Amino acid sequence: MSIKNIVMGVAIIILTISVVVYGVNTFYNKPEYTDFCEEIRAKSIIETQEGCEEINGKWTSQDIRCVTTPCPQGYCDRDYECRKDYEDAREKYSKNVLVISIPLGILIIALGAYFFSLEAVGAGLMGGGVGTLIYGAGGYWEYAGDLFRFILSLVGLVALIWFAYWFNKKKK
Repeated sequence: MSIKNIVMGVAIIILTISVVVYGVNTFYNKPEYTDFCEEIRAKSIIETQEGCEEINGKWTSQDIRCVTTPCPQGYCDRDYECRKDYEDAREKYSKNVLVISIPLGILIIALGAYFFSLEAVGAGLMGGGVGTLIYGAGGYWEYAGDLFRFILSLVGLVALIWFAYWFNKKKK
């Protein structure tokens, strides 16, 4: 493969991944922190657990030896409850992106391998398909347990090896 074809293939990889990422973001909105937690909250100091709980915060106790008064024995995490809701929404969003990107990535790899005889285009699309799989899995990876990660990786590996054998047999 010539250097021109390699550069063309890399460009196709980058643009394929960009199309998938921006396509998903265009049609499926990512949760924003400000949708769950107010951007600017009152900055008054909350010195008691009761005051913290009134605003749906979480009080964290501390044993502090103070030199001034008042001396709060803890601090208030004002965004605790709304941040939990935001994290739940992010996890659901990431899982849905994973579910969208896996078949899309496999389809892109198949298109690149099977339908495009021009090596730079086929290889570029296949690389873009791999990038799409990484994009989908990468977003959900932090939420997935080790068993899920193992099964997803194993199924992906077996499917890719099978597809490579199938495609190479068909090509001969």
